[in-house]
Amino acid sequence: MGALDFDDPFADDRPEMPSQFAPVARPVPRITVQAFCDTPDVAGTLDMAASDRRMARAHTKVHTGGITAAAEFYRSAPTPNLIVVESRLSREELLAHLDDLAEVCDAGTKVLVIGHSNDVVTYRELLKRGVSEYLIAPVDVMTVIAAIADIYREDGESKLGHVFAFVGAKGGVGSSTIAHNVAWTMARAFGSDVLLADLDLAFGTVALDFNQDPPQGMADAVFGSDRLDEVLLDRLLTKCEEHLSILAAPATLDKTYDFEEDSFDHVLDIVQSNVPTVVLDLPHMWTSWTRKLLLAADDVIVTATPDLANLRNAKNLVDLLKQARPNDTPPKLILNKVGVPRQPEIKVDDFGAALQLAPTAAIPFDPLLFGTAANNGQMIAEASAKSSINDTFAEIAQIITGRMELKHGRKSGLSLAPLFEKLSVMQKSGKKSKSNKAA
Repeated sequence: MGALDFDDPFADDRPEMPSQFAPVARPVPRITVQAFCDTPDVAGTLDMAASDRRMARAHTKVHTGGITAAAEFYRSAPTPNLIVVESRLSREELLAHLDDLAEVCDAGTKVLVIGHSNDVVTYRELLKRGVSEYLIAPVDVMTVIAAIADIYREDGESKLGHVFAFVGAKGGVGSSTIAHNVAWTMARAFGSDVLLADLDLAFGTVALDFNQDPPQGMADAVFGSDRLDEVLLDRLLTKCEEHLSILAAPATLDKTYDFEEDSFDHVLDIVQSNVPTVVLDLPHMWTSWTRKLLLAADDVIVTATPDLANLRNAKNLVDLLKQARPNDTPPKLILNKVGVPRQPEIKVDDFGAALQLAPTAAIPFDPLLFGTAANNGQMIAEASAKSSINDTFAEIAQIITGRMELKHGRKSGLSLAPLFEKLSVMQKSGKKSKSNKAA
């Protein structure tokens, strides 16, 4: 695919989102940031910004005392890459203290000022003195992160691709199948380049599902990440459609795939810089690197089947993602294999109510269609163009990209207490059996 100076393919049709979920185009690079705040509110906002996933590479420390404390502090300490100062001073006092701060700043240090005066003259005077950005309090987390990211955006730098991470709440729920079909649908429907990366290196099925036998793929990218660039990435990609390429898993057991937490960081950086849409097919395992990729993705899609074990696992995943990603949209939930004959299951509405998350889609159980597609190396639309499930995949693609708003289903009147009571009993009985074995 090569390097692309691309626009967001979903920008024109994306509905407006609440400010707390406003997306940031780019994470902050590896810089040191020190902030000197004059009010508890701004200090709290900067503390929350420092813990956001987009600031994960930056080393951030928040002090109190405002611009006066900053100038005094750096008389005996080296300055970081970026100094953030909050001030409630008048224009003349602020400019005078900035001059004092400039005298102790090292070359290359940038300054972001958070003021309490909405004054164009002040803004112009700050820019004349070399201040990189001026924000007006009160500020929110995403505004601060966006400002810092913009300060360090290089001229002519490509935009970052949007990352969608698909993960199953339990093994065998069909997360990979859904990820592959949605990626294929996005590439065809939106006419924008999509890269599908199979991260289940030992048992991944991307190559099988697209009837490909690539000699290289994801394993070469991650094991050779120190030399990975856009040229090598092009060689590793396998093109399946005009706008769809895959990074396939080797699906061999000749080596183990024990990765460090940051093993995929450089691969993801290169991929995002070259492709506008990235779909990650994550394996059902819990390691430091899978956790990091989930938390770093722009959007997470959790697939589950409507039973109790999936409900428990999905709840754990959703709760973690909501807690660790407070400034992002909640994960999307897809229920798969709904309506298995003679098999008790939790109703779709009740499953969503338990997670406080309206399901994005419910895909019916159709073993003949899905089995035929898998055995023939086809997508569902290729195996059966008239199937209504194709419309479901199209809706999923539109919803997760923001081209369609999710229509919330009817509220369930069924109490979920028996489900959680049963779950509690199962957990207790499991502990008892373990203790009996130990005895």
